[in-house]
Amino acid sequence: MPKGKKTIYFCQECGHEESKWLGQCPMCKEWNTFVEEKVTKASGITTTKAMKETVVLPLSEIEINDHNRTSTSMVEFDRVLGGGIVPGSLVLVGGDPGIGKSTLLLQMCHRLIQIPGQQTLYISGEESLAQIKLRANRIGDFNDDLLLLCETNLEIIKEVMERKKPRFVVIDSIQTMYSEDVSSAPGSVSQVRESTNIFMHLAKGLGITIFLVGHVTKEGVVAGPRVLEHMVDTVLYFEGDRHAAYRILRGVKNRFGPNEIGVFEMGQSGLAEVENPSEYMLSGKPQNASGSVVTCSLEGTRPLLLEIQALTSQTNFGMPRRTAAGTDYNRVNLLMAVLEKRIGIPLSGYDAYVNIAGGMRINEPAIDLAIVMALISSYKNAAIDERLLVFGEVGLSGEIRAVSRPEQRVIEAQKLGFETCIVPWVAVRAVKNIKDIKVIGAKTINDAVAAVF
Repeated sequence: MPKGKKTIYFCQECGHEESKWLGQCPMCKEWNTFVEEKVTKASGITTTKAMKETVVLPLSEIEINDHNRTSTSMVEFDRVLGGGIVPGSLVLVGGDPGIGKSTLLLQMCHRLIQIPGQQTLYISGEESLAQIKLRANRIGDFNDDLLLLCETNLEIIKEVMERKKPRFVVIDSIQTMYSEDVSSAPGSVSQVRESTNIFMHLAKGLGITIFLVGHVTKEGVVAGPRVLEHMVDTVLYFEGDRHAAYRILRGVKNRFGPNEIGVFEMGQSGLAEVENPSEYMLSGKPQNASGSVVTCSLEGTRPLLLEIQALTSQTNFGMPRRTAAGTDYNRVNLLMAVLEKRIGIPLSGYDAYVNIAGGMRINEPAIDLAIVMALISSYKNAAIDERLLVFGEVGLSGEIRAVSRPEQRVIEAQKLGFETCIVPWVAVRAVKNIKDIKVIGAKTINDAVAAVF
């Protein structure tokens, strides 16, 4: 092995380094995550000048400048970013292959270059210029403020960015970039970490906003070391079924605002914003059908109405089948056990299927009561009033516990024409002043069942 090079094993989940391979990472406790990488030992150079220029300031003397956010003219995208693009920020966008990440960012570039002086650089390591042009023709007309570059060498990309100094840069994708100083292959742990580190210094040093497109693994997380998500300012996931029309842009980390979601609809000319996601999610809801109930979930600060569907049928085998789509499977089993113990419904002899209509993935405990009501409705084969909305967390003793921001949920239901809301008893005081809607408080599941049926 050449002098200065050695072999180090990296954990693909957390980036922990070891000199030898281990079956389990001692930091994140994940199994079989260590990969071998050859790294070059950097020469020891004393940074005396940099040490002399280091300035330490007390907290009281630090001035905060109000960052002027740049709007993308896409309301849903601005919402997820926290109100607009912050100059010098580093944003990571992940999602399944073919979900529309490149289309979304190219559409964002189309909106940004309509503003004078907002020069944007789109760097692709996966597609040719002709392929990008074909996608751009479907979106609209672009002016000369959009620059295209097909390159994967970080040294060349850095030189172009320092020479052109664009306001915004899109890197598609971070797994294709490589540095000549790192001997490992593109997409490896070392290359992804080094590439992200270089882009972070460029974003902070030059004040350029950089969007990184990241591939995801079969588990649905961004490929590469887990430290990648810690290095960037914002992490967005583009979710949805490729065969469905809707897409959901979910913020899982944002240093400049709360974590929100944005809803888009895929069309021939790109992504269209869905202004009222609640109404969109409830479209096609069956009438007078058992096992269907509407609930309200809170994504960030945004209330979202959803339809919970449940189906119970007597099992033909000794072991009943349980299926949950869009929510936690173990949580559904827990709620069914509560129903059997506290209410006496013999669900142990029934197959049960629970689904969140529209393909949404919700793990908030506030939808517990809706799942319970949908299961009871299907078991009794009794339809629930279409103008009724329920929400609340269900405990193991059958009690209905409080949830966050009940007033926002009730107001959202009132806007869409719902007439009755069943809420936790402790939340009645917070929503009693909301007019044109009847609010019923329930302490236990028995109270909710008596009010519904």
